[in-house]
Amino acid sequence: MTAPQIDTTATPADVAVSAAGVGKVFPAKGADVIALTEVDLTVGAGEFVSLIGPSGCGKSTLLRLIADLDQATSGALSIFGKPARAARLDQDYGIAFQQAGLLPWRTVAANISLPLELNGTSRAARNARVAELAELVGLTDFIDRYPDQLSGGMQQRVAIARALATSPKLLLMDEPFGALDEMTREYLQSELTRIAGETGAAVVFVTHSIPEAVFLSDRVVVMSPRPGRITDVIETALGDERGEALREAPEYFDRVTAVREALHGTRIERANER
Repeated sequence: MTAPQIDTTATPADVAVSAAGVGKVFPAKGADVIALTEVDLTVGAGEFVSLIGPSGCGKSTLLRLIADLDQATSGALSIFGKPARAARLDQDYGIAFQQAGLLPWRTVAANISLPLELNGTSRAARNARVAELAELVGLTDFIDRYPDQLSGGMQQRVAIARALATSPKLLLMDEPFGALDEMTREYLQSELTRIAGETGAAVVFVTHSIPEAVFLSDRVVVMSPRPGRITDVIETALGDERGEALREAPEYFDRVTAVREALHGTRIERANER
């Protein structure tokens, strides 16, 4: 088992997310629900980290705490050295969910530019940024289309572009490809690794898919059933290039097996046998 560690020597500029002893309890009639307990995690600047675990283990709850959409009950949480609320107000992160959440009455360009409009960015600067992002996600020829004229995969690319509109240093993603067919999902996984590499943003990615987590990530964080805690961290060490050939590589299958064993507890048992 790999013990999760907090790097106490890193500076705020080096650390996108730092969680120390983070817990979350939801009050409920009869008995409170302990969603997370004693979560320790560091995500480096520019690092891609996936959270994986059984349903109800607190993956999305942890993402919501990082995003300041909810508040931790215990522990300390910071984003680039700031409290989560300050990071949200400073637009240090962008966020994308399973549903693209596009406004149907706005074109692709208008959906992408929405955060910039809310931020008071000038029209000329908005147009330039939209053009840049549309090219980044491969939608230059579709900027005047409306969401109902796009496929599901294209809608998700618009959502990713919108999340990147303010050039955040951190991208939070909650199963953004979960509702897509396998071919589109694999295509967008490859696109996401390219986009993350080109933007330099750190990514915290929630998924139920072991192959997806391994393909995308520098590290895969394995969580236990509720109350959620980190039980293992698998470093993929698959390099920066994540092309389609990687899906057939022996080292890729080795990491998939390691994550699967960590989820089922057999990796811990084998480690203890050695």
